[in-house]
Amino acid sequence: MTPSSPNDSPRLRSRDWFGKRDRWGLAHRAWLRSEGFSDRVFEGKPVIGVCNSWSELNNCNAHLRILAEAVKRGVWEAGGFPLEFNTLSLGEMLMKPTTMLYRNLMAMEVEESIRAYPLDGVVLLCGCDKTTPAQLMGAASVDVPAIMVPGGPMLSGMWHDRELAAGTDVRRMWEEVRAGRLGEEQWCEIESCVSRSAGHCYVMGTASTMASLAEGLGMTLPGAGDIPAVDSRRMMIAERSGGRIVEMVREGLRPSRIMTAAALENATRLLMALGGSTNAIVHLVALAGRLGIRLPLSSFDDIAATTPFIANVKPSGKFLMEEFSYAGGVQAVLKELTPLLQLDAITANGKSMGENLKGAACFNREVIRPLREPLLPQGGVVVLNGNLAPQGAVIKQSAVSPHLMKHRGRAVVFENNQDLLARLDDPNLPVDENSVMVLRNAGPKGAPGMPEWGHLPIPAKLLKAGVKDMVRISDARISGTSFGTIVVHVAPEAAVGGVLAIVRDGDEIDLDVAARRLELRVQDAEIRSRLAQWKPPAPHYERGYGRLFLDHILQADEGCDFDFLRGSSRDEGGTPLARYPNPAL
Repeated sequence: MTPSSPNDSPRLRSRDWFGKRDRWGLAHRAWLRSEGFSDRVFEGKPVIGVCNSWSELNNCNAHLRILAEAVKRGVWEAGGFPLEFNTLSLGEMLMKPTTMLYRNLMAMEVEESIRAYPLDGVVLLCGCDKTTPAQLMGAASVDVPAIMVPGGPMLSGMWHDRELAAGTDVRRMWEEVRAGRLGEEQWCEIESCVSRSAGHCYVMGTASTMASLAEGLGMTLPGAGDIPAVDSRRMMIAERSGGRIVEMVREGLRPSRIMTAAALENATRLLMALGGSTNAIVHLVALAGRLGIRLPLSSFDDIAATTPFIANVKPSGKFLMEEFSYAGGVQAVLKELTPLLQLDAITANGKSMGENLKGAACFNREVIRPLREPLLPQGGVVVLNGNLAPQGAVIKQSAVSPHLMKHRGRAVVFENNQDLLARLDDPNLPVDENSVMVLRNAGPKGAPGMPEWGHLPIPAKLLKAGVKDMVRISDARISGTSFGTIVVHVAPEAAVGGVLAIVRDGDEIDLDVAARRLELRVQDAEIRSRLAQWKPPAPHYERGYGRLFLDHILQADEGCDFDFLRGSSRDEGGTPLARYPNPAL
């Protein structure tokens, strides 16, 4: 039963630190007084953590200190006591080999920071690709009241009179440079035009997708998923979120009540309607694992089959995130999906999804299509199965070239990313437009960390001949800004003895997107013989976090989380496992 007044509120965790009149209570209060806080902050105010992933090494999140101030205004006004803390910040562009190597580390840090400190609720400030799922995973595991405030997309890129689409157009233009059709001077101009402000990528890449899905899950206030980073309304919704988390603490509204199986279904439908990033599947599976909810890959394909693709946003569509937001954004897409959604799912503002959508509207039908007039009749991301991916693989069908939806070709195999880069533009590479390019040892253990290497560049000699797309297959990931006929997340990966490990140059591979099939046309007996001769590669790490990662990382179909972090964060009686037995120790 939801409390009706502050007097009925759940007991505050922070009182275990600040409410006692023994020496530990004195010490806890005294050490915060050294920061200039008066005794008024200890008079039963809910303590709200502002979990900030700001970093100058992460341009997507570089403005979050400003958002944090807006959040704190809202907390103070609502009668809470805000305390900001920083965590690891995962900047996709600069971190090598990949932020995915550190998503679980950030999730652990978020979880343990909330658990260990005297926090009654937390506001999660995110932006770049992996910061959003990491914070959601950490919040799910500790199950203290939480609300998310995404940082928002940057301003659209502009070069001369042409809009640029972040990673999507940079990839296309680099192919033009490699083909000799774009000059050095133009390439240098583009460098200053493609990233114009703080905020994450302004296409429906992983960052925009995950911010949208956070809203679809109910973990943000309505409208928070798509407002541009530099728009003043981003500050306003941050302030409102600060006020709302104080109310959530008093109501006892925890992530486990919001991120339910119904909420995960809603988020998955939203993913399909948006033509969102393939990475979202890995993150949603990992999040479900933290919540103790089963979310097999087959469920994504089932939902894709019944959810039209309606958001005309790059890389699968025409427009950018600014235009998407002005057209009504995530709320408008959810409104269109109303007949397909679990409308009773509770959200962070205390209302159901259905209640929130009553006032939603679309203002541009070119950008957000009606459900009955979709861009595609099925969702953007689908799951493939077959002997080459017995545990599944993923493809963004909304970005596939029509002539490659069903294709048979001979494999051109690259042993790892270094091999790919060394041989890609060799004029003697035995490759043509019908070939299937295969990259292996790029998965969770093989890379390590499953980097975004899956967008294999088309060989220069084929670019010069006018080839625009080819079938490409790997156990890696791709950026959400990628496009083309690219199969990723092949599971199990090559480094653990998946069938991908024994594909040879010249082997025929069948791709049939409509039939959801990915097959290596080699006899079963031959596959078994090759696997029997296969030897695992040497491990990348012998110590530290890298060793922990290799020892405990799960495969892509299980969310690439650590095996010891899965499972519900509540005991058998439903009690949140949110604090250690004695905070004085």
